Formats: sequence, structure tokens, C-alpha cells
Amino acid sequence: MLFGMKPNTYCMLLHLSQLLVFLLPGLGLVVPVVLWAINKDKEPLVDQHGRIVMNWILSAFIYVAVSVILAFVGIGFVTLAILSIIGIVFPIIGGVKANDGIVWNYPLSIPFFK
Repeated sequence: MLFGMKPNTYCMLLHLSQLLVFLLPGLGLVVPVVLWAINKDKEPLVDQHGRIVMNWILSAFIYVAVSVILAFVGIGFVTLAILSIIGIVFPIIGGVKANDGIVWNYPLSIPFFK
């Protein structure tokens, strides 16, 4: 049990915590990192899901940076809009699947942490 939660529930919160970026910039990065760091050594499932979330956060950061640069050409606005939608959809799908006990790698995620 992690903070009184089953591992699947904790992993779901790990995925969904990324959505905090829409409330306060930075929280969508800090909270998942803290949730992962606190329990990654205690529960292998948390470590696995944490790596997936961190891979996506880093990948999304790179994609946003490239899109901002491309915004000067015009196409970046389209990619930023798509990234905004994906930034909501992927964590929700990951959270639902984590709650069901399924490990789901986000599409388009660069595997920094293996």
C-alpha cells in the first residue's frame, strides 16, 4: 500500500498528476516527479509507470520547444494545438489503463528512461 492506496490507484494518480500543469505551470512536472521519486524503490510498478510519465514529460517538452520555433513559420501553432490535446488525452488514457493494471507506453514518447 502506498499512502493507503493500492499500487494501481497510485499509478493512476501518477499519470493524472500531469494535468496539474493546466492549474499552475510547473505542478504538472513537479508532482509526478515527487510521486515517482518517493515510491519508485518500494514498488516496481510505480517505477515502471514513473519512467513512462517522465519519458512523456521530457518528450512533450522537446515537442513544445520545436513547435514554438516552428510557430515563426506558421505551422507551430497547429502542432501546439495538437500537443495540447494530446497532453490531456495521453495522461487520462494512461491513468485509466494504470488503474486497470495495464502498463501503457505513450505513443510518440522518446524512451529516455528504460
